[in-house]
Amino acid sequence: MSVTNKEKNFISAVVYLHNDGAQAVRFFKELNAVLNQHFEQFELVAVNDACTDDTIPTLRDWAKALEKPLTILHLSLHQGRETAMNAGLDAAIGDYVYEFDSTQTPYPIELVFEAYHAAMAGSDIVSVCPRSTAGSSKMFYRVFNGNSHSAYKLRTDAFRLVSRRAINRVHASSETLPYRKAAYAASGLKMTDLEFDGRLTDNSGGRFALAMDSLALYTDAGYKLSAGIAIVMMFLALAELAYTLIIFCAGHPIEGWTTMMFVLTLGFAGLFAVLTIIIKYLSLLVDLVFKKQNYLIESIEKIQK
Repeated sequence: MSVTNKEKNFISAVVYLHNDGAQAVRFFKELNAVLNQHFEQFELVAVNDACTDDTIPTLRDWAKALEKPLTILHLSLHQGRETAMNAGLDAAIGDYVYEFDSTQTPYPIELVFEAYHAAMAGSDIVSVCPRSTAGSSKMFYRVFNGNSHSAYKLRTDAFRLVSRRAINRVHASSETLPYRKAAYAASGLKMTDLEFDGRLTDNSGGRFALAMDSLALYTDAGYKLSAGIAIVMMFLALAELAYTLIIFCAGHPIEGWTTMMFVLTLGFAGLFAVLTIIIKYLSLLVDLVFKKQNYLIESIEKIQK
């Protein structure tokens, strides 16, 4: 394919790296090949989330032969996938940005350009998703989608392509992005899913904390749960009151230490459950409102032939 037939939009590809070893070079080779085939202008951005193996030296040696520069963001310490990818998004300058949270490729590499075609058809966010997902992921997305107010449903994805308009909108609505996928869905812009036969096997840590944060921020699940607990406790209190009145009217009052402790224990259990949810919301508000420095970058390195 000649250069004149290549797409003119500037493309950025942001890739998360944490101890990926030789797999990182294999992934970048495939990614660079497909981008070079279809796009006239593009950049590769690797986010080094404090790799401790040979990922970065191996990648650096490979990048010395590249025609296009490779930008490596070296984070000062291990800060997690979402924070690291936000740093990469801030460094990317493309009209459209690919977000690769992992170097695994259970999908055909041709889907990279197919995602761009879907974006050109009018979608600001294109997610490439496996048809098969783990049971825990299905449960999380069922709860999330059932309590969110977005027109689009979230699901497990391998990578996504987002427009500059989508990035600007989500950053305008929130200073920090604890969960990019949910922020894109809440932006109101058109989303499209592309499917492939396969399954993701990345079992990185930190998913439970991220799930709790996203449910608290982007859904009303916490409010519904706390309201449900409060209602249940109210009915239990009314039932206990009715029981006490019946015993009193029957003329057989019971000096019941057990009953008293039951009521107190149950009441305080419900109170603490509600307080736990409130504290979670307060901690998130503190992080989002007062924590201005979202990530720590040690240095930025550009490698080119």
